[in-house]
Amino acid sequence: MVDADQTFVIVGGGLAGAKAAETLRAEGFTGRVILICDERDHPYERPALSKGYLLGKEERDSVFVHEPAWYARHDIELHLGQTVAAIDRAARTVRFGEDGTVVRYDKLLLATGAEPRRLDVPGTDLAGVHHLRRLTHAERLRGVLAALGRDNGHLVVAGAGWIGLEVAAAARQYGAEVTVVEPGPTPLHGVLGPELGELFTELHREHGVRLHFGVRLTEIVGQDGAVLAARTDDGEEHPAHSVLAAIGAAPRTALAEAAGLELADPAHGGGIAVDERLRTSDPDIHAAGDVASFPHALFGTRLRVEHWANALHGGPAAARAMLGRDVVHDRVPYFFTDQYDLGMEYSGWAPPGSYDEVVIRGDAGRREFIAFWVRQGRVLAGMNVNVWDVTDTVQRLIRSRAPMDTEALADPHVPLDSLVP
Repeated sequence: MVDADQTFVIVGGGLAGAKAAETLRAEGFTGRVILICDERDHPYERPALSKGYLLGKEERDSVFVHEPAWYARHDIELHLGQTVAAIDRAARTVRFGEDGTVVRYDKLLLATGAEPRRLDVPGTDLAGVHHLRRLTHAERLRGVLAALGRDNGHLVVAGAGWIGLEVAAAARQYGAEVTVVEPGPTPLHGVLGPELGELFTELHREHGVRLHFGVRLTEIVGQDGAVLAARTDDGEEHPAHSVLAAIGAAPRTALAEAAGLELADPAHGGGIAVDERLRTSDPDIHAAGDVASFPHALFGTRLRVEHWANALHGGPAAARAMLGRDVVHDRVPYFFTDQYDLGMEYSGWAPPGSYDEVVIRGDAGRREFIAFWVRQGRVLAGMNVNVWDVTDTVQRLIRSRAPMDTEALADPHVPLDSLVP
């Protein structure tokens, strides 16, 4: 069958889906490309939703992957505000949820992303309880933070992960009072461990954020539909006019599960199980982005990565695999954050328990340093804080798997490039 007779369907209009559609055309595919997005906005990138756009520093149009006219110009059939109700693998069709339209596919890409986990406590139905995942959420939250800043209002953030901390930083910059409650011992404990998690504790406390660790939200108290306070399991009641639930995200696997596709173990992050070419248990269906759990040979485990770079590179990798190209998706995980005057980039994968020590290169007191998570002398991950243009070198160190002289790794006078075998 020639390209022109084929139909490739992409379910999910985030960065992974949009970049997959772009890649199909860039690689010369001439068949139908159908991109189905359950939001009414054109595909957009999410980092600005908790960073520049939330702070009012970036315009709304800046978040879109392509200008609206791009899709028609590249003959991408874009369906906004549409969902897929079911996949029929035997017939190789998808059925739209709104009007029941059935579309046949030759190859199908699931880029359905993730959705915020919900608080399971009384009071979550109050108008002042927020989540942050979509552009519409960010638009609403931006107005809320500005109003809290004007009125000396209080924001309680449940969860000290990346979204929770970035929104806390934005809220303080608007002038709002902020309290963060987190069941772990430090912020970002599952990603950075206690050593570097403490860095973010100090950063936020310096900027007036109240942080409470080892506690969970148990109730949101309201009156006449408005939030008044948030209670935690240590018996404390925290004043609040708004609450942000930032307790993580769950992969959107319902469509894949209903179709009988293999899912990954929830203990390892769940998601749709794919191989190194991002193929699911059905060879005509691929998955990419936040929803895909892929085997990573470098780290010897299956990973599900929820960050921007994974969507940016995973969508194109899946598209090339759908075209029969020889593809291995094995990028080193990468993410970044901006909070107050701290900018950070992290590469690798080193959850607590996987490393022997954290090696610091530079001045941690001034927050200008690189941290390396090391096991048996081998670098598993690296984080550069207010130090730039080192990500490629850090990733080369990780990929080398070579034992390092940790004294040289810690010495800023030893060129980092010279440590790469």
